[in-house]
Amino acid sequence: MQTSLTVILTLVVFLGAAAAKDMMRKSIVFDKNTPDVFYCPIHKPTSFDKMIVKARSLKKLCEFEGEPLPDDYKSDCYQDVDESSYACKEKYRIMMRMHPPGAEDEYDGQRLARFIDVDKEFYVMKMDEKKKIHLKNRLG
Repeated sequence: MQTSLTVILTLVVFLGAAAAKDMMRKSIVFDKNTPDVFYCPIHKPTSFDKMIVKARSLKKLCEFEGEPLPDDYKSDCYQDVDESSYACKEKYRIMMRMHPPGAEDEYDGQRLARFIDVDKEFYVMKMDEKKKIHLKNRLG
């Protein structure tokens, strides 16, 4: 009986910690209406409804590209959430959306590509398909 209670209590603590970690990880916010900045918490968030955020230049998101932070680094966001691997994935996703492959100002995300699960070739293939469909519709 006591062993079952210990297992359940451990599971509850683990799930609570995982939920808090997930909230911290996903606290990077990007709004397409303000494309030059992202928002991140300045204090430990207790919920998404009560999160106090500040705007930072998009250049500051994943500034060190997953490398160790310098000793004299002053954090932009609570617990350096803007330098996490999730933040780097978000920056890659944001930049690919703003400057997709095949566009005039195509984003070359070679450095950040290692953070994304989706291969860039997939995006290029999709853009080629769209071009073919567009050309077919124009000609035919």
